[in-house]
Amino acid sequence: MNEKNLHLKVITHEKVIFDRDVDAIYSTGEKGEFGILPNHIPFMTALKIGVTRAVIKDETIHIAIMGGAFQIKDNEAIILCDVAELDSDIDVARAKEAKERAEARLGSQDTALDRRRAEIALAKAIARLKASQKHS
Repeated sequence: MNEKNLHLKVITHEKVIFDRDVDAIYSTGEKGEFGILPNHIPFMTALKIGVTRAVIKDETIHIAIMGGAFQIKDNEAIILCDVAELDSDIDVARAKEAKERAEARLGSQDTALDRRRAEIALAKAIARLKASQKHS
């Protein structure tokens, strides 16, 4: 890696999802969206459920991130999370079904419904769909 590149590694409990040099990183932390360019000062934040973009020359890779932690130091960026999916690996039909189920649960009048769980399921489905649309 040279001084002009960042290295991004996205790691889940199961495997390394992404491990490449990139030109820029864009994601959403708990306090809002942020961008990282080479030689950024050390920075750490909790990530929201959403899409992280890794820019490599003229290509942008979208990664659905289901929360986690982001850290950058000395041009080495790491995302640690429970679940992450590359745009090319997302099962769009499954994500659409999950979104519809979550919306139906949120729209029901069932008082026993765990509303927060349904909201999280909906956010995850939307993140997957956003990431996959960028790929197609």
